[in-house]
Amino acid sequence: MLDKKLLAILVCPICKSNLEYHPQQQELICRADSLAFPIRDDIPVMLENEARHLTLDEKLG
Repeated sequence: MLDKKLLAILVCPICKSNLEYHPQQQELICRADSLAFPIRDDIPVMLENEARHLTLDEKLG
């Protein structure tokens, strides 16, 4: 589980918008860029080339 203080200050490295924390998938989601940044060993990997693109269902949901 990520620290709440860390989650409060993290933003998307590309567009600087807020991120949504999804603990079950261990990802931080940027809706504006449709990207999911992985969390590995409780460390957010905030690199664009490590992020995956959201599926259409994820974008709509």
